[in-house]
Amino acid sequence: MAHTAQIRIPATYMRGGTSKGVFFRLQDLPEAAQVPGPSRDALLLRVIGSPDPYAKQIDGMGGATSSTSKTVILSKSIKADHDVDYLFGQVSIDTPFVDWSGNCGNLSAAVGPFAISNGLVDASRVPDNGVAVIRIWQANIGKTIIAHVPMTNGAVQETGDFELDGVTFPAAEVQLAFMDPAAEEEGAGSSMFPTGNLVDELEVPGVGTFKATMINAGIPTIFVNASDIGYTGTELQDAINSDANALTRFETIRAYGAVRMGLIAHVDEAAKRQHTPKVAFVAAPSEYVSSSGKRVTVEDADLLVRAMSMGKLHHAMMGTAAVAIGTAAAIPGTLVNLAAGGGERSAVRFGHPSGTLRVGAEAALVDGEWQVNKAIMSRSARVLMEGWVRVPGDSF
Repeated sequence: MAHTAQIRIPATYMRGGTSKGVFFRLQDLPEAAQVPGPSRDALLLRVIGSPDPYAKQIDGMGGATSSTSKTVILSKSIKADHDVDYLFGQVSIDTPFVDWSGNCGNLSAAVGPFAISNGLVDASRVPDNGVAVIRIWQANIGKTIIAHVPMTNGAVQETGDFELDGVTFPAAEVQLAFMDPAAEEEGAGSSMFPTGNLVDELEVPGVGTFKATMINAGIPTIFVNASDIGYTGTELQDAINSDANALTRFETIRAYGAVRMGLIAHVDEAAKRQHTPKVAFVAAPSEYVSSSGKRVTVEDADLLVRAMSMGKLHHAMMGTAAVAIGTAAAIPGTLVNLAAGGGERSAVRFGHPSGTLRVGAEAALVDGEWQVNKAIMSRSARVLMEGWVRVPGDSF
């Protein structure tokens, strides 16, 4: 009986922040997948194990969550004053779809380490000991990320004592600076606030009308007050993800918010843009017990934030959404800023389902438009496995 042999492709399985994904060098992909298009998407879907009607991704590298159904393609940068070009693909779990519309802030922490270890950065820019400053071109959104990667004896340092809520074990700290994080989204222009307002009244048929801050920074995000949609901001994953009606409501909010932001023309288009925008709800600090059993007190956070990713409540916080949180918190009058107590601030610590996270941003009003030069946060990264992934030769 005829059968199709498997092929093998060099790949690395990495954790970055609270996400993990399969990393490739562009040059190592099969020729048909070295350019954007159906062949590339089909290959990455097969690598991850999608679409899977069982929603488990048993026959692939995915972990059946939005945080673990991810792929990254890297190459030496063709952009001036950059070291590496970084392209991120969010792979749908149960549909044959790869979303290229946004970045993954968490996996951004793994880009510099991978690039150094895989020969994508000029050796003259990497010290034997100290910190390598890697200039990353984020190709999905056309932005620069600066990664500070620790080096020890000529190799990327992966172990250390930096602890990140949502990650079980400590590791080496990788500092990230997201430069000019206001996202330039198609249809929304370059304005940080595409509606022109810090707060809008968002009407969502079947759900209600409530205040919303819609911002393009890090990743397009729709912020609403937790109390306006029946929550406290202390919820853990099961409280949302086990409630089918709640998930439907959040997806409806996301679709109508995307239209208001100019990201799509009609709510029906949201199904083909699953990665962006995000929906998050905010609240003033309140004590709760995180998913690890750690108690988060009122003194531990300036505000609480819960965010949806690919249709489910995220177990911690997406890195790009953290950039949006830090940016919005720095701008007086946004819902995020008000939840944190209002006023001017250059950094904020927020509570999420797994604990807390600090992110910094400095905002300025220039010619009537809010601008943020950069947002800063720390993550960590580690190689989990390297070698080859195998896929059937006829899968792309």
